[in-house]
Amino acid sequence: MALARTRAVALVGVTGHLVEVEADISPGVPSYSLVGLPDTSLAESRDRVRAAIVNSGQRWPSTTRRTTVNLSPASLPKRGSSFDLAIALAVLAADHVVPPSVGADAVLLGELGLDGRVRAVRGVLPAVLAASEAGVCSVVVPAANAAEASLVPGLRVTAVRSLGELIALARGEPVPLDLNEADDEAAPEPADLEDPARLDLSDVLGQPGARTVLEVAAAGGHHLLMVGPPGAGKTMLAERLPGLLPPLDIDAAIDVTAVHSVAGTLPPGSPLVTRPPFQSPHHTASVPAIVGGGSSHVRPGAASLAHRGVLFMDEAPEFSPAVLDALREPLESGEICVSRLAAQVRFPARFQLVLAANPCPCGQGVGKGLACTCAPMAKLRYFGRLSGPLLDRVDLRHEMSSPTRRELRADRGQAESTAVVAERVLAARDRMVRRLADTPWRSNSEVPGYVLRRDWPLPWDVVAVAERELDRGALTARGVDRVLRVAWTLADLSGLDRPGGGEMAVALGYRGVEQRAA
Repeated sequence: MALARTRAVALVGVTGHLVEVEADISPGVPSYSLVGLPDTSLAESRDRVRAAIVNSGQRWPSTTRRTTVNLSPASLPKRGSSFDLAIALAVLAADHVVPPSVGADAVLLGELGLDGRVRAVRGVLPAVLAASEAGVCSVVVPAANAAEASLVPGLRVTAVRSLGELIALARGEPVPLDLNEADDEAAPEPADLEDPARLDLSDVLGQPGARTVLEVAAAGGHHLLMVGPPGAGKTMLAERLPGLLPPLDIDAAIDVTAVHSVAGTLPPGSPLVTRPPFQSPHHTASVPAIVGGGSSHVRPGAASLAHRGVLFMDEAPEFSPAVLDALREPLESGEICVSRLAAQVRFPARFQLVLAANPCPCGQGVGKGLACTCAPMAKLRYFGRLSGPLLDRVDLRHEMSSPTRRELRADRGQAESTAVVAERVLAARDRMVRRLADTPWRSNSEVPGYVLRRDWPLPWDVVAVAERELDRGALTARGVDRVLRVAWTLADLSGLDRPGGGEMAVALGYRGVEQRAA
């Protein structure tokens, strides 16, 4: 009887769990058994591992012995092909091809090709983070994932291109010289993340008010609704919002990278996502496409892929009401919980929601010289798809109209570039960071209303106007909290220590109640 152990990591969402891989080779009827709740792709590792071992110049355990591989803990679902490398080394160690203890202290991740190549896998960063938190000091990963694994400090990362290279390293022998760059397996084809540097805010002409509200949204991390006719510039503005946001700090960058690593959408040649991501799903997207899901393997949706960035929903009333209402929970909690029969998966989802809508089905309800052809009931049904609870969570609302030629010309010399506005946004964020230094929050949009009142109280004459709107029914209690947050952002943009009556009035205007506030 021969027994050997290695270790791997099972991912449930973006949370990694250490898995012990045991290989036992004993006399008996020739067979190969894989136990420990593997899924289909993992159960198929038998053929991949066997072919990879044989094609790497090693022998498969004798035909007079039985091979059993156990993945522990057995109650934890294991999915994917990233266990191949750990299984192969455990079998080789149990067969004394390599020293039995060689892989006991390391975590191995990688898919094997039939020729022995080690192919890239998804989710390396969260897996390596889990290994580090469990006290592991060494990881072995595919060469294509080495840069991603190296983002975790304090770990010794060994990158391998083939099983033969790993065997040579385990034996302390020279690495075979027949390896070449062609052995590197490219990661799954990623979805390119838009570079915000190519999109400038000065391109959006004739909309000075919309550019201002976009700056406020960027400074405080507030959700935004823009209503206007087709061609007014709603999509252009939304696409330029990520360029106004500050770069991600290291903790946020690792969180964002972990989500994109699991989804297989990391930008090529850049293992760390340092810019806020931008997601713009089509209006036909399903609930699982937005919040995440899957029958056997739960994957992050667009809301999680927009974590610490922007989720833009163009033509928002055209989305299914179920999709829109599914966003209510992450807008409050900053995470998404997807429940399935086998497991409950949590994904981070602290994003800025930007909604764009036409004023009515024909799109001409607002404008200069444009006639709307929609019946009143059609307008009500159209905007009725945006539920009250969802809109109540949107801090900023702005109505746009199509600019005239004169307005476009006049605005040409007034529109500021993304770089100029981003400097003001960064200065406002710095003020927030200093004020929120000893709290778990990063921006004004995240601070609960009761905390604002308790820790940073404002004079009664400043908040009285919002309280009166609450009494009149123009604002909900949540709406008052949102107004307070926006007022603090306006003060940060203006360099004030705290908001005054002017900032409160403007914040109320962004909720559509400026006439009553006056």
